[in-house]
Amino acid sequence: MDLEMAGKVVLITGGTDGLGLALARQLTHEGASVAICGRDEERLAAAAATIGADGGDVLALRANVAQADDIQRFVHGAVERWGRIDGIVHNAGRHAAGPLESTDDATWEGDLQLKLMGAVRLTRMALPQLRESKGAALFTLAMAAKAPGPASTPSAVSRAAGMALMKALSKELAPAGIRVNAVLIGLIESGQWVRGAAAAGLGLGEFQSRMSAGAGIPLGRMGRSEEFADLACFLLSARASYLTGSAINLDGGLSPVV
Repeated sequence: MDLEMAGKVVLITGGTDGLGLALARQLTHEGASVAICGRDEERLAAAAATIGADGGDVLALRANVAQADDIQRFVHGAVERWGRIDGIVHNAGRHAAGPLESTDDATWEGDLQLKLMGAVRLTRMALPQLRESKGAALFTLAMAAKAPGPASTPSAVSRAAGMALMKALSKELAPAGIRVNAVLIGLIESGQWVRGAAAAGLGLGEFQSRMSAGAGIPLGRMGRSEEFADLACFLLSARASYLTGSAINLDGGLSPVV
């Protein structure tokens, strides 16, 4: 299927590894140009080299999406490079779930700045270009946005806020031809799991097997980052032209709700 992404420009936050990098590579394989950002210079350079080695057209900029000035530089950098923006993906995130009693205000505020306000600012700053291109926005969320479990705050709350933001924007921006959707992930390969395996002194395969074994995933395994990339790329493409306001589970059937 031709996703008609040739010549399109897509911005991805949290694009240095895992889900974001897999999506960036898939988009460039489809002919799109990508701008990625992250806070770690080493991972950023490695990601750009990986995409470039595949022949992809990539712009890599250091940015912390919790900082408005950094997001502004990221958006301006892409516009200066290509003169347009056709899609944005707010993918930046980190694990920040725990018991309420042990979670202080700074942790709550940091999580909301990263996961919610990062999406708010990226969308707002890219909006003039998205209006021109009748583009698409995509938020990477988690199934906890629909089905929070115990000791899941503040992540579950910030993800639920992100889902509400997606739904509200899908209605607000539809008259301009801008589509807004979300992918709600379960246990899927990501940079966080790679770093978690290293911290636990385990091989990635063993770590993932242990994580998925007790999770009760109906399909019996963790998801692959390429599976996320396939879905996300479709949602950003013209092939999903009548799809907006949807929060799609990508969790191997794990979520207890639709």
